[in-house]
Amino acid sequence: MEFSELGVSNEMVIRVKELGMSNPFLIQENVIPIFLKEKDIIGIADTGSGKTAAFAIPVIDKLKAKKELKNRHIRVLVITPTRELAVQVAEVFRSLSENLSYRVKVVAAYGGVSINPQMMKMNGAEIVVATPGRLLDLCLSNALSLSEVETLIIDEADKMLSMGFKDDMNEIFKMLPVNRQTALFSATLSDRVTELTDVVLRDPEIIKVDEKPINRPEIKQCAYVISEERKGPFLRYLIKRESVDRVIVFVSSGRRADLVSKKLNRNGIKSLPFHGGKSQGSRTDALIKFRNGSVNVLVATDLASRGIDVADMPLVINYELPRSPKDYIHRIGRTARAGAGGDAVTIITHSDIHHFRVIQSKIGRRIPVIHADDIDLKGY
Repeated sequence: MEFSELGVSNEMVIRVKELGMSNPFLIQENVIPIFLKEKDIIGIADTGSGKTAAFAIPVIDKLKAKKELKNRHIRVLVITPTRELAVQVAEVFRSLSENLSYRVKVVAAYGGVSINPQMMKMNGAEIVVATPGRLLDLCLSNALSLSEVETLIIDEADKMLSMGFKDDMNEIFKMLPVNRQTALFSATLSDRVTELTDVVLRDPEIIKVDEKPINRPEIKQCAYVISEERKGPFLRYLIKRESVDRVIVFVSSGRRADLVSKKLNRNGIKSLPFHGGKSQGSRTDALIKFRNGSVNVLVATDLASRGIDVADMPLVINYELPRSPKDYIHRIGRTARAGAGGDAVTIITHSDIHHFRVIQSKIGRRIPVIHADDIDLKGY
């Protein structure tokens, strides 16, 4: 199937092709036609499935025929659980709207930074992508009005609720008009998500794309068993052996991320830590440098990694095992994004073997395990 068959304009078909999107992914095939009919949607899909473009393409396409609203009154609101995801989604909107015959202003709004620049950017904004707390701050400061929102998108609703945003969301819903199109996206359809959908959606179409990252054949997985004292040199050996432009290394804590990144830099591997203990400015700067190739390795914790979405991600390395199989699935889903290939490598010590077996059992997949004690790590 091609994008031209989904009901989008010729101008948008040309734009997606310019971005290298030759054919729609499954979630896009299902969501875009329904979105263009202005029906409410529940989309169940994992990260890396092409979900963001599935709602960004029809949203931007519909704006072509719209007249301007009063200043600081927006048409489209996207709510996300994290700062990094807000930035990432806004970038997708901006990329899709470049070189079009009509203007689309997109603003990302999130906490952890000064609110004043974001307030000023609301002038003439049509699409706002925001975290719940900062969105409320902007509305209560009269920097933004939600009274004429035509399209509401709730992204990663399961994470939103698990992170304790239910009360904020209820306050936001009170500010929105009743007559609007609403689309909710989530990795799971839990009881809490179902409760939310009953409140904010009207007779929604339910679209489920059951494609777990763990089952995607394009992710090649393996594990190496090595002694604790050889883990650091072995990590550097792996990174240098693979000779890839970008690698995400997952660790268990912010302190460990700082330490591992420091040791990588000492050994000539450009690296930055990425975790919740860093300021928003530091995290944004790290992502920019990682994307433009100024640094080759991002050392991340599970919580901070939720906002990392880089299309060309050939390799992820689990330097330390995650606490749960769900976190393992999320980690390896950072590679092989939207159909591309990738490798996921896990480094385990002998004391980790039992926990790694539990992870394999829970995800229903046996992962090749290689004993690496005999690999020569001299010089690493």
